[in-house]
Amino acid sequence: MSEADKGVVAAGHPLTAEAGARVLREGGNAVDAAVGAMLTSFVAEPLLTGLGAGGYMMVAGGGREPVLLDFFVEAPARAQDGTAAELEAVDVSFGDAVQVFYIGPASCGVYGTPAGVCEAVARWGTVSLAELAAPAARLAREGVLLNAGQAYVAEILADLLRSTPECAALWAPQGSVLREGELLRNPELGDALERLGKEGAEPFYRGDVAGAVCDWLRARGGSLTREALASYGAIERAPLRMRYRDREVLTNPPPSAGGTLLAYSLALLNREPSPPLLRAVVGAMEAAQAERTPEFMDGLAEEGFLERFLSTKLGATTHISVLDSGGQACSVTCTNGEGSGVVVPGTGMHINNVMGEEDLSPLGFHRHQAGRRMPSMMAPSIVMREGRVELVLGSAGSNRIRSALLQTIVGVVDHGLEVRKAVEAPRVHFEDGVVYHEPGIDVRELLEQDEEMVRFHALNLFFGGVQAVLRRGNGIDGAGDPRRGGVAVKA
Repeated sequence: MSEADKGVVAAGHPLTAEAGARVLREGGNAVDAAVGAMLTSFVAEPLLTGLGAGGYMMVAGGGREPVLLDFFVEAPARAQDGTAAELEAVDVSFGDAVQVFYIGPASCGVYGTPAGVCEAVARWGTVSLAELAAPAARLAREGVLLNAGQAYVAEILADLLRSTPECAALWAPQGSVLREGELLRNPELGDALERLGKEGAEPFYRGDVAGAVCDWLRARGGSLTREALASYGAIERAPLRMRYRDREVLTNPPPSAGGTLLAYSLALLNREPSPPLLRAVVGAMEAAQAERTPEFMDGLAEEGFLERFLSTKLGATTHISVLDSGGQACSVTCTNGEGSGVVVPGTGMHINNVMGEEDLSPLGFHRHQAGRRMPSMMAPSIVMREGRVELVLGSAGSNRIRSALLQTIVGVVDHGLEVRKAVEAPRVHFEDGVVYHEPGIDVRELLEQDEEMVRFHALNLFFGGVQAVLRRGNGIDGAGDPRRGGVAVKA
């Protein structure tokens, strides 16, 4: 596609992208489309996001001052009376790499997506929340046929999906986990989405849904309380702004970690000639990884940390990207972690396992102060050129988010790639002394270094899931990441 009358939506599932595009066609703006797509993603991509998840939304362009809306997961106060459950470990294999995730009631943090959806519609929306939620509610009741991407996620998370009777009732009703082409239905989620549309966030934070969630978790050793939910709210933040080449990059500011580390990597590459060599890209990843020290993690919550950090140094998840014909962009990333396995009866909600995400707690679990937003790697971003939105992007992929976004931005800005080629290009990721890479990466210039090499045999969701929309001239194009079954739909 080279032109779109109403705009373009890129997302991790065809139903998600089509839901957003439909909103654009019917006259909604980029935020309306992103919210409509988000609500559908809760049904179509339920292992990656949902009403029990958290996230961030970046809004810019169309004459608006850029804003980052933070509705990520908060740390609850862990019970100190001996009733707190312990985290439960599960191994998740990506084929060529294995990662340990931690689930169960102890992994559940204070969710934010209901608050984020309602705040976004109140601030920027032109379509009622009830109208946006109705198609998603209907889809949840009718059911979604698992596509190859979602079936693969279910396959690698099979142990998690059978970890509780309630989760297994949804995902393994006949004993084996649902496969591609089989129907996933969650009528209770449909009811919850309809209530969100009609009543807003109140039931989920101060009403009967909040009570049901907290009572269910507390009886099983969870730490989420009614008080923690009642005090939760979405927070407006000023985006992190930085120059890269002749562009301005807007990304997620502290207390999130991902945007800060992405900005640091871009700033290091900005010292290099364009386009940067692979060695420089991996070196920037390595430098960013090295900065995840105790001081960095603790400092994220401090006022003025970003300016101090950059000046001294320089001197799993789903994403939706939307760009409408009026130039307004919305970049929103949400995650349920992998899900805790805790599905609360009567609510349709699968609660997040963000407190069990080792990538977000590299210094040890349950160390974050109660009420603190977790230091996520998520970094919904927008690249501006001469005052106009050029590129809208974000990614899933846990600790690989920042490397996926870094390489996509370098592909578009430094190499002049079209958006699909930039998204589909093979990726590399550095972590803990290991260079992971997909086929098609020429690693010969890295062979003289000491890092261990792990070669994947094909493009893999381990390397993230970038969904991106690009404006070149008067044309708008989009790309969904094939690693996560992503698609782009024009309106």
